Amino acid sequence: MKIEKAMTEAEYRLAELIWEAAPIGSGELVQLCTQRLGWKKSTTYTMLRKLCALGVAKNEGATVTAALSRDEYHRLRGEAVIQEGFGGSLPRFLTAFVEKRGLSETDAAQLKALIDQWEEEHHG
Repeated sequence: MKIEKAMTEAEYRLAELIWEAAPIGSGELVQLCTQRLGWKKSTTYTMLRKLCALGVAKNEGATVTAALSRDEYHRLRGEAVIQEGFGGSLPRFLTAFVEKRGLSETDAAQLKALIDQWEEEHHG
């Protein structure tokens, strides 16, 4: 699966509510959006349609569920950023990411542990 574009801030706020409350009736979701986001019913349904079109949520039989978990969404978006901006090269992405920010010893140790684990699993 591929996520064609990132969610807008408003779409992400709705997705957060869905991830927190799903499965939830669409009417209950409207009430939750009114309480927490100050949205009207029409705004909630418009944003929900957008999330469904993105493949993030489902609205079937007036029950709203997450089509992707928060982690799945972020993984897919990360893959898209690496593919689009760095030609699919994880090393190029990491180099650009740490160039200005730097790398803490903790971050470096975690990355090394990931690489070591991958090597162990793939090269036994």
